[in-house]
Amino acid sequence: MSNKAADRWLLPEGVEEVLPPQAERLEQLRRDIIDLFQSWGYELVIPPLMEYLESLLTGTGHELDLQTFKITDQLTGRLMGVRADMTPQIARIDAHCLKNNSPNRLCYLGPVLQTNPKGLSESRNPLQLGAELYGHDGLESDVEVICLMLAVLEQAGVESVFIDIGHIEIFRGLVKQAELSDDQEEQLFDILQRKAIPELEERLSEWNLPEDISLMLNALVNLNGGKEILQEAKDKLSKADENVQQALSDLINIVDQLIARVPNLQLNIDLAELRGFHYHTGVMFAAYIAGQGQAIARGGRYDEIGEVFGRARSATGFSTDLRILAQSGKLETTEAEIILAPWSDDLALVEVVTELRKAGKRVINQLPGHEDALVNKRLEKQNGRWVVK
Repeated sequence: MSNKAADRWLLPEGVEEVLPPQAERLEQLRRDIIDLFQSWGYELVIPPLMEYLESLLTGTGHELDLQTFKITDQLTGRLMGVRADMTPQIARIDAHCLKNNSPNRLCYLGPVLQTNPKGLSESRNPLQLGAELYGHDGLESDVEVICLMLAVLEQAGVESVFIDIGHIEIFRGLVKQAELSDDQEEQLFDILQRKAIPELEERLSEWNLPEDISLMLNALVNLNGGKEILQEAKDKLSKADENVQQALSDLINIVDQLIARVPNLQLNIDLAELRGFHYHTGVMFAAYIAGQGQAIARGGRYDEIGEVFGRARSATGFSTDLRILAQSGKLETTEAEIILAPWSDDLALVEVVTELRKAGKRVINQLPGHEDALVNKRLEKQNGRWVVK
């Protein structure tokens, strides 16, 4: 056999399939989470796997350009993309298809395809699931979405979760107050992500900023920790403008409500955590578990996402990968009960098998000449009746 023929079974790097029994566990978890979403009032939507490129790469989608596979539509000749993230699609549905003015609570779950994995161990074809709340700009919707994310992680059996939370408008407000150029803003953003304190001090000195502004920007890198860090932030950012003060007040309010609603919540506040900087407009959050460097779920507020679809609405939400949830959760699995039915023309046996399947039992017909090793029970005829043994 040639090497080419021998390699035909290989999948592309970073692309996986799911086999039994893991596939069954994923499907059961999917059902459970969709039921959970619906119990909170979130309605399921199923966007298409591909759309015209300009639709996929709008709003938050601009960040996804390099992650999106492009194809040509054979019907129109227009460029299309295979979705790398479902969030822009949900925004389009809210803005263009659901035209009511009341809040929309939407949930989704489906495969996405990415040109490159986001982390060393991540897939290029995740099963993305998430929830979005459109049409409400209050802190209550942020709190609801974070609590829903925690409920999803609990449903999946994920333990020892801690939440990392910040607010992008604190950084943006200080940058505006400092009147930094776009290039300086990008440099500051990069330095804060790396928490490079000596480099930060060097740049702030080079830029010759007012002392108050320089001290506040320098303080950001160390403003991370438990709830107590918020009082320190109020003190160190006391000379910030009204927008920064409002963002800090909002973050304090959200943290207080989360602690009140979720007992023993492990919470880390980080005012220099700026992932999603280019599209988030408010609170940002991510869920982590011990032993994993990558977030298991993340989200935040992005109020401007629907504007490109002709209807700007307040929005907040989160997303995760169903496969990662299944791998990280510690749900107990029970051995499936599989009943073996002999192959027979006995209509009484056919009727019994039909009734067992209607009752949710798993019944396998024994094919002539083969013994199924998976079974743990059998249908046997006793005293003229078929019974499970």
